[in-house]
Amino acid sequence: MMATNVATTINDVSDRISINDSNDTLVTFANNDPTIKSVPSYYVQDDFQANKIIHDLLFGLKGLIMVFIIVAALLGNLLVIVSVMRHPKLRVITNYFVVSLALADMLVAICAMCFNASVEFTGKWLFGSVMCDMWNSLDVYFSTVSIFHLCCISVDRYFAIVQPLDYPLIMTKYRMIIMLMVVWFSPSLLSFVLIFSGLYSTEEHLKYQLQNPEVCVFEVNRVYAFISSSVSFWVPGIIMLFMYYRIYIEADRQERMLYR
Repeated sequence: MMATNVATTINDVSDRISINDSNDTLVTFANNDPTIKSVPSYYVQDDFQANKIIHDLLFGLKGLIMVFIIVAALLGNLLVIVSVMRHPKLRVITNYFVVSLALADMLVAICAMCFNASVEFTGKWLFGSVMCDMWNSLDVYFSTVSIFHLCCISVDRYFAIVQPLDYPLIMTKYRMIIMLMVVWFSPSLLSFVLIFSGLYSTEEHLKYQLQNPEVCVFEVNRVYAFISSSVSFWVPGIIMLFMYYRIYIEADRQERMLYR
């Protein structure tokens, strides 16, 4: 109980504490407050050691979680790719979109999450300003590619359910290849071109990045924020909502016809 009261007193007046170097067994106070008595320094040392242990445990836990997420993303998406490649019956047009999406998610784990983990572990950016732009470009690129894949899958499911008889004529392998090429190449304009040209941010931020290579912050201007959010989120999101709404309406209509 006495140690608890002493520790509470130390926390309340931590801004007024000074350790006496000549005698490391006492803690004195700068303002000579008569209501506060000298405290043995080992209480302060024990509190410091406890905080350090807690910090190390939290740091290790965060590291384990990040490593688990990266490994799970790699192995899970690799399992999807291997499953489709090993079983010929799974090699349908829809699953080619799924395999391409799994590849994009694997590249997100490799090219984006690993760099982010290094920043979390070290507390700073270690790879210079050029690699900072590369990291931001890869992050935007693969995230946009993943969202475009989800949009293509929703369109594919729409034609398969709403127009099942015309589906083989609409979703041919040739059109699937064209859609995948658009999905993989078009996001490069939003990511690599705009980021490496410096059009994504303000002049002040670009100068700050050059003067501080140990800092990598993705700060965008209003124009890029509007274009990026529209292309990478709002437009694909609206398309997916519309497609799945039509799929729901068609599925509900077909269910009602079965019970008539």
